[in-house]
Formats: sequence, C-alpha cells, structure tokens
Amino acid sequence: MNPPEPAQPGSTLAVAGPVAELRARVRRLEPELIAFRRDLHRHPELGRQEFRTTGLLRDRLVAAGLEPRVLPGGTGLLVDLVPAGTAPGTEFLAFRADIDALPIDDAKSDVPYRSTVPGRAHACGHDVHTSVLLGLGLVLAGALRSGELRRPVRLVFQPAEEVMPGGALDVIKAGGMDGVGRIFAVHCDPKVEVGRIGLRVGAITSACDRLVLHLDGPGGHTARPHLTTDLVTAIARMAADLPAALARRMDPRWGVSLVWGRIASGSAPNVIPQHAELEGTVRCLELDGWREAPDLLHELIAKLAETYRAKWTLDYHRGVPPVVNEAVSVGQLEAAMTARFGRGGEGHGPTGGPGGAEVVEDTEQSLGGEDFSWYLEHAPGALARLGVRAPGDTTVRDLHQGRFDVDERAIGVGVELFAALALEGDRI
Repeated sequence: MNPPEPAQPGSTLAVAGPVAELRARVRRLEPELIAFRRDLHRHPELGRQEFRTTGLLRDRLVAAGLEPRVLPGGTGLLVDLVPAGTAPGTEFLAFRADIDALPIDDAKSDVPYRSTVPGRAHACGHDVHTSVLLGLGLVLAGALRSGELRRPVRLVFQPAEEVMPGGALDVIKAGGMDGVGRIFAVHCDPKVEVGRIGLRVGAITSACDRLVLHLDGPGGHTARPHLTTDLVTAIARMAADLPAALARRMDPRWGVSLVWGRIASGSAPNVIPQHAELEGTVRCLELDGWREAPDLLHELIAKLAETYRAKWTLDYHRGVPPVVNEAVSVGQLEAAMTARFGRGGEGHGPTGGPGGAEVVEDTEQSLGGEDFSWYLEHAPGALARLGVRAPGDTTVRDLHQGRFDVDERAIGVGVELFAALALEGDRI
C-alpha cells in the first residue's frame, strides 16, 4: 500500500481563526508523526516488552518540555499537563493510546516501513494510536507554554493491550486513573474511510474471557467403555452442548457467545484416554452477562460431567469487560469532529478536500475485546473508531492480519480531534 503523501503545511488553511491555527500546528507536525509511526512499524514490540518504544516517546516528550513518568514495569508512560493556577482537585481529561504490537508476521512487501522483526507486526494500528497521542502531547506542550491550555490533561501511553487482562490494569495500579474525570481513545477501523470516525453509545466492544476445561478419568479399552469414563464422548458433548445451554440460561439481548478454539484428547484408536481438554472464549456485550457467565458455566459443566462420570476442573481466565461508551462522552466526540471537519464546521475537510461532508457515522458492535473497558470502570469516557481506509481502496486490510495498513492522514485527523477536545471542549 502506498499511502497518499502527507498534507503540506498550509494546504487546507483557507479559513481564519482558531480552527486554522490549530490545523496549522497539526500540519507542521504531520511529517514527523508519520515518520515516527513508520519507525514503530519497523520495530514492533510485544506487550510489556515495549522498551524501545517507551524510550522514544519519553525522549521526544522531554524534548518538548514535558515530564513523562515511566510505569513501574519499565514500559508505558503517563504525562500530566497542568496549567498554572489550576485549582486543587480539578479533574484530568485523559487520552489513552496502546503501544504494543502483535505476534504475527508482517506480510507487506511493498512498503519501506515493513516490520524488521520476524513474527512481530503492528497489525492492529497501535503505532497509529501512539503517534496520534504523541502529536497531541506536542500540540498541548505548546498550548501549555502559551497559556492556551485551560484544563489539566493526562496522556496515557499504555503497554500490553493485546495481553489479557490487559495493560490498562498496570496503568490503573500505577495511579493512572487517579483524579481522571473523563477519558477518550481511538482505535483504527479499516472499514471506515480516512477523515471519518465511527461512534456508538453503549457497548461498542465485547467482554472477552478465556477458559480451559479439563476432564479426567481412569482410561481403558474402547471394547469396554462401560467399565471406564469415555472422555472422548464426554468432551465432545461438552463442546456441542455447553454453548447452547449457556445461551438458553442467559438473556439473549446480552449477546453471549461461547466458541471453542481447541479440543484435545487421546493418542490411539483403541484406547480410551485419561485426560481431555477443551479451550475457547466467552464473549458478551453486557456487563451483567459478563459477571454471571463464570458461575453459570461451572453449574452447567458439573451437570454434564456427572452424566459421563468425569472429573473436571475449569480454568476460567478473566479477560476484559465490554467497552460501554458513555452518552455524554460520545456527544463530545461527535461535536468536536463535526465542528472541526463536518457539516457546519469552520474548516476544510481533514484530508485536504472541501468540508461539509458527514464525518461521523454510526458503528456496529464488535465481539472483539478491548481493555479500554477497565478505564471506564473508574471514569466515564468513550472509544471512537478512527477511519484509516484510503478513499476508493477496496483491498481488505483487516485488523490482526499481516497485510494490515493505513492511510497515514488518519494520524493528523486523530491529533486534531483530540486537541479540539482538550483545548476547545468547554465550547463544544
């Protein structure tokens, strides 16, 4: 994929006033931010191993006059920007980006920023999220110096989003949500065109837990199944019956989905094995369902295991709750995006074209998990889907695939959206 050339400073500045001024700052930063994103893309790091990424961010933020704090684990950063004269107890407006990559190969061969690390790739857009938040930090550093920043802002560069239950818990443990009144994030969406965002009030992503079911028995000969515990049949019935039983015991509006990804048992055709395993995920769009699922699964497994005389244990690993977007926060994102780029906005479009287009679209719920949900247990907020698809591009570049790539103009859109919330939110 050959992304369009980044917009040049001044190329969309046919307007005057604060919109043009902020856009000019973002345009001046775009070449640096795109270069930064490409550097991260070439050097992806897995969760809680993002030492190089953290160092690059720290050094650039320090050079901008800020005071980043590295998280206790050595990866990830918190950056507070507090205007002079801020009253004690004033709540932070927080923005979060995840900085880790995925353990897959980069399948792109036609770009100069292809991953240089075998089996590692930024295939979920975290390099874009990180570059957006860095850009926001650089814009706000200038605003802090000039007195334009009127509220305290916290930047959260979070490690290990791809590692359940997520690096968000590391941030929270380190005090990253202390004093935060509202928090925002964006996530790349290859289905949404660059210059647009997708929004939804309520659950936008799913809860996601992982479970491993172990069945045990004495084993025996397949000629005499009645004298032992037929674990192959038992595990097969578990695989077939548990999803349906769970669905019938829970409110269907909760969107509960139990899907198996691995089943294992036995080593010979005429031997009934002594052990069997079943592994999968439970996903749910509602917090009530997420909270009820573990106890209900234990109950259902116990009944089925008794039928087949199998001993059982269930390793149930809590992952993440659903991301439930708060209505006020969604409204602020919509107002900021529309005021900057869309109908009734003062400026031209975010990708160099004329303004006046619809730039906010409704987005569907996803059964994917996102640990941004943990922050929403502490403060209201919202996650927006950031359009990264180049106009007219029909190639599928889906998340978590080796061919994933973005139209890099999305970085500037994200920076300007966040900066508008931080600098102009009291007028939106």
